[in-house]
Amino acid sequence: MTILVVLGVLALLGLALSVRIVTMPIQSQGIITRDNVSVDVSAVAYYRVVDATKSVVAVENVAAAINQIAQTTLRKVVGQHTLDQTLAETDTINQAIRQILDGATEDWGVLVTLVELKDTQLPDSLAADQLGVAADVMMAHPLALQLRNLQSLVEIGVDKNTTVVFPAPLMSTIQELGGFLAREAAAVTTSPTPSRAPFTVPAAEVPAAVQAPAASD
Repeated sequence: MTILVVLGVLALLGLALSVRIVTMPIQSQGIITRDNVSVDVSAVAYYRVVDATKSVVAVENVAAAINQIAQTTLRKVVGQHTLDQTLAETDTINQAIRQILDGATEDWGVLVTLVELKDTQLPDSLAADQLGVAADVMMAHPLALQLRNLQSLVEIGVDKNTTVVFPAPLMSTIQELGGFLAREAAAVTTSPTPSRAPFTVPAAEVPAAVQAPAASD
């Protein structure tokens, strides 16, 4: 009878209250695990209102309140586990988050029925390892870098409203410059030394005392 009265009041106020199961995404949270690894974890929670009076009287916006406490609970629980545990023991983490949420929302007339980790983004260190492998491949196959550049241009060219300045690869530019300097140095060392004309002093500028005597008859 109480639920019907509350629903009637909400209808008069133009509000709607659903007692069906609600699917609530928990947006990705940046979390530091117990072994000091940064991960991004998202989840999804399922809940339903079991006491309409509490859900209206005890909290101003029950959906927003559950979403906020779900985010903080996700960070807290995952932060107590290592990266390996987060990836391998999802069932344990799901159950721990659900129990905490259910206990926190009980006073709001809400029952949390299920929580599931949805996506876990691996840390940047793993991405760095992948970049290292890619760098080794490009060193072994120089054309791979050029092909990747062309692929990047194709991907960027999808958006025709964007102007992109795409610089030439730095290493190829350095190699070309080094080759140019080497050719210039080789040209300097192999070029013949220009011959010099003998230095003569005009006779008018030579003192009479040092001029050679005239030949006698």
